[in-house]
Order: sequence, then structure tokens, then C-alpha cells
Amino acid sequence: MTSLAPITASGPSRDTPTPTGNRPLGQQDFLTLLTAQMKNQDPLNPMDNAQFMGQMAQFSTVAGIERVNDTLMGFGSVMRDMRLSAASNMLGQSVLVPGTVAQPDKDGAIRGAVEVQAPVQSMVISYSDARSGTLLHTQTLGPQAAGRAAFEWTDLPPNLAATRSPVRITIDAMQNGEQVPLDPQVYARVLSASAGTGGDDITLQVEGFGAINMLEIDAFR
Repeated sequence: MTSLAPITASGPSRDTPTPTGNRPLGQQDFLTLLTAQMKNQDPLNPMDNAQFMGQMAQFSTVAGIERVNDTLMGFGSVMRDMRLSAASNMLGQSVLVPGTVAQPDKDGAIRGAVEVQAPVQSMVISYSDARSGTLLHTQTLGPQAAGRAAFEWTDLPPNLAATRSPVRITIDAMQNGEQVPLDPQVYARVLSASAGTGGDDITLQVEGFGAINMLEIDAFR
């Protein structure tokens, strides 16, 4: 008589999913688990279609979210590289920052701008030595509409331009017959650029002003 070989439990059944250790479950693992669940379900109370589709929908949602997260992470890396590239192109250039003290640029000029909130009849820009307070130069401009008004002083004394001595700027305007002060912005040179620890923010080191977030810069030359 033919004898049957005994059944042993030395290895996992074909219907039993192999443990995955600490690695996350993937789509193949899910399908393996679902197949085992269907084969070993109670024949008197089988899983209905709604349960089956619900599990499939949950897995599809999780997998879709993971793909979106991966895409966003890749997109963030690309944006960081683009910002760094843009920041590197600004090295040696001048950016517009709020401030009352400026240094002559590479052309030996003082340049800046002022935000005019409401139209003014006239505007006077005064340049003085930032150390001694001595008045160096004044400019009288005509009527200015609301918006950003640019100004520049290009014929600096040669010694002032050569030493790049700091110059203080004050702006007074006539508005409805009254004199009103305005806050100037000045162009200053970008010395370096660096990315934050998270890679999200780009910080510019601006001469005379220190660290400034690149997102705060809206004009450069």
C-alpha cells in the first residue's frame, strides 16, 4: 500500500503572507493579504463586495497620497535649486532695502527709491555725511504721483566715491500745503547667499544691512 508523506509545519503556507519586518507594506503585500483573507474567510459569512471595494479604496487612497507627497518633495527640491540659482545671479548686484544710509555703488553713485502713498506737490532729497552729519547735496523734485519714485545722486565728490563713505538720506515732501517726511529705500550690494536648514528660505547677506530673506526683496539692479 502506498504511504502518504506526513504534513509538517516547517515552512509558511502558500496562502500565508511572508512577514515584511520593518519595511512598509506595498501594493503586492496588500494583494497577498487580501487573497489570504478571501481564501480563509468564513464560508457562512463571506466578505461582501462593499467590504472588498472599501479595502481597495483605502489602499488606493493611501498609495495616491504617498505618490503626491513624493511629487511635492521633488518639486520642493527643484524650487530650492531654482531659488539658489537666482540668488547666485544676484551676487555683486544691488537690492532695494529699507534704510536711510547708503554707500556709493560700483558706479560711484547713490541710488534709492521712496514709496509715495498719496500724490505730493514737491519732494526734497537731502544727502549728508553719515558720520559727521554735514550736508553734502540736495535735490528738489517736482510733483510725484502715488507709487514708487526713484532717485539717484551720480556726481559725488571723487574722494567720497573712492572711499565709499556712508551717506545718510532724508526725504521731505509737500502734501496739501504741509511738509511730510517719507521713508527712503536704498540700493545695497549683495555679498553672499545661503539656504536655510530646511532648504526653504534663501538668505542674502547685504552690505551694511546684514541678513535679509530673499522673499523680502522686490527690486534689484
